[in-house]
Amino acid sequence: MSDLVRHLSDSELLRQSIGGDENAFLELYERLKTPIFRYAFYMSHSHAAAEEVTQEVFLALLKIGGRYKEAKGDVQAFAFGIARNLVRRARRRERIYEELPGPEAREKLAGGETAGGGAAKEFLRSERLEHIRRAIASLPEHYRQVVVICDLCELSYAEAATRLGCAVGTVRSRLNRAHRMLARKLGCSAGPERAISTRGAEECVI
Repeated sequence: MSDLVRHLSDSELLRQSIGGDENAFLELYERLKTPIFRYAFYMSHSHAAAEEVTQEVFLALLKIGGRYKEAKGDVQAFAFGIARNLVRRARRRERIYEELPGPEAREKLAGGETAGGGAAKEFLRSERLEHIRRAIASLPEHYRQVVVICDLCELSYAEAATRLGCAVGTVRSRLNRAHRMLARKLGCSAGPERAISTRGAEECVI
């Protein structure tokens, strides 16, 4: 793959991918596959469903990527929007919540050298944290979305707002409410943020 492709913006990679440039598509795939897979996994709790959603997102980008408008957000936000709809469809069809991740899922969620990868890997390594995953899965969808995006995928409030199509203040208020709900569900004596932090989660389950 040429260095020229690696230096292109996501929006230019998408444009060239739609035009049939295989190298541009492969570069875009490498950039977006891990965050999309993480999001799909945490929302479905199924490695198989996350794999399927990730593949379908990239197929959809080739089919409807022409609808993307840079003024409305970045390409990853556009891809997240597609993933959200696909996850909803998968959950309605299968209602998957209990499948635990295998080694391949752990590796993909770890995300290699990304800053949050180590936390995600530790989060999935211990089966004691299944209780937290179940508690998150039981939240109403608009609360579960902000927990997954902000706490587990480790996006900023501004990034979450872009991906969810709402104001930053709405993200903050939903996340605060979700933290309180999870703290009650988990019976955790630590603060609500501590209860579902990937760094502090294990302490609350012990």
